[in-house]
Amino acid sequence: MTQSSVKKLAILAMMIALDVVLSPLFRIEGMAPMSSVVNVVAAVMMGPLYATIMAVGCALIRMTLLGIPPLALTGAVFGALLAGLGYRLGKHNWWAAAGEILGTGLIGSLLSYPVMVWFTGSAQSLYWFVYTPRFFGGSISGSLIGLFVLYELDHIGITKRIQKIF
Repeated sequence: MTQSSVKKLAILAMMIALDVVLSPLFRIEGMAPMSSVVNVVAAVMMGPLYATIMAVGCALIRMTLLGIPPLALTGAVFGALLAGLGYRLGKHNWWAAAGEILGTGLIGSLLSYPVMVWFTGSAQSLYWFVYTPRFFGGSISGSLIGLFVLYELDHIGITKRIQKIF
């Protein structure tokens, strides 16, 4: 393994650990704004591929160790991917936040309905937009906090150093 690969793997592991630890601590019932914070920061620093890998790894850990339903997977993955693609296309932190809001708030919430119908085996109390208000609330608040975190990280120069590694 090269030194660059080890650095990438270490940063990826730290981002997964941050997401796994912070998401349950700073949680509003039905929302995971800290997951959106970490998605936006990871998308800007690591790009869409590593941000998506981080979101999948974190969701799998949260589902297995913390008993979170598959909403952890449907919510985080599309937000991380679109945040990374948004930043890559727009070259500004706001594009990453917009990608997170679109990916988690809209796409993730709508895809959560069939996943939860399959997971629970019942569609009686569910409807297509049942998760949308919570997912939008969590992704908007988390993205705004993520923008603030990125502003501070840009101010001290950490973002550019990590982007050079990836």
